Amino acid sequence: MASLKPVQSVLAFLTIIPVGKKDGDHDIHYIAKNMYLFPVAGAIVGIMAGGMAFGISPFLPPLLVGLLVAGALVILTGVHHTDALADFADGMMAKGDKEKKRKAMMDPAVGSAGVAALVMYFAGMIIVFNTGFSGGIKILTSIIAAEVIAKYIMVLLTYRGTSAWEGFSSPFTAAMKDGKKMLAATAIMLPIVWFSTGYAGMAALGVSVALGALVRHAAKRSFGGISGDVLGASNEVARLASLIVLSSLPPVVMTL
Repeated sequence: MASLKPVQSVLAFLTIIPVGKKDGDHDIHYIAKNMYLFPVAGAIVGIMAGGMAFGISPFLPPLLVGLLVAGALVILTGVHHTDALADFADGMMAKGDKEKKRKAMMDPAVGSAGVAALVMYFAGMIIVFNTGFSGGIKILTSIIAAEVIAKYIMVLLTYRGTSAWEGFSSPFTAAMKDGKKMLAATAIMLPIVWFSTGYAGMAALGVSVALGALVRHAAKRSFGGISGDVLGASNEVARLASLIVLSSLPPVVMTL
């Protein structure tokens, strides 16, 4: 079971799934060293949430399915990334220099920008299931692909970015400067996205990479680099963007 420890560590870090704790496997530096496995955790979360959506979609209205799926994802991930999205929005919209923006982002109270971001995010999650998915296997595969892409974007940001300050994101940005680990994360992500959603998944990946680059650029200008909140926000943005693309395109896969 030793080979499962890295996967268990990232799964425990990213979700509330009880996978046990021992031997320091959930130390932040150990998790950072294994960040390239984030897409694996994304696949597990996607299977759980997607499986639920697949099971309930024939019996419930699409709007209710969207609400339940969005709620399940928030609960599974311990609300951390959703909270990060609100903090990121507050920091981005704060007036003043980088230091004032950092303080706004780190303020535990949610401001008006954060509230607006959360409302738009949840509205988008609910609407996309009402307009783009009619049940069936597509809803399952799309959620899996979206979660894998979202986790991959976090890995990509730590590989390409630098920490705004010495804090939560620092171990990750340091550990993920290894090109071999970035290649491993890509090698894990691509087959899952391709075989689950085909060309639509590749389009979703392209859009998410572009949005991730935009988030990284905005964070660098506003805060001086990325932080834990920036990474969490990028996860939410990439998930919603991926679902919008996947709901709009047919999952065409090349046959051999």
